[in-house]
Amino acid sequence: MTYEVTKTDEQWALELEPQEFAVLRRAGTERAWTGALLDEKRTGVYRCRACSAELFSSDAKFDSHCGWPSFFTPLAGEAVELREDRSLGMVRTEVLCARCGSHLGHVFDDAPQTPTGDRFCMNSVSLTFEPAQG
Repeated sequence: MTYEVTKTDEQWALELEPQEFAVLRRAGTERAWTGALLDEKRTGVYRCRACSAELFSSDAKFDSHCGWPSFFTPLAGEAVELREDRSLGMVRTEVLCARCGSHLGHVFDDAPQTPTGDRFCMNSVSLTFEPAQG
């Protein structure tokens, strides 16, 4: 897929901290319960750390007790790209930023308590948070 924001690995490595690069560009995962945005409760928008695309609203965030920030839906259907992930000997659905192709996390259909039944399990290091004004 061709992305609106494209850069070489060298360019990404210069712009991102090592852990950000490992997760966003190498599909790594931060340790559970360590992410800075896990307990974020303010109203606002979550953006891609790599390209600043708007991805999730605080209105869709919920406590899934899984150790990573979780959302039941992206801001808009086209904000994220879903891709089959067969790594680690299992089949999962990877979530990427549709604007730059950066790895954000995975989505699971194990959240019956939400309006969609989905749990978009995101790495804090893949996101930035922009509080609502006012």
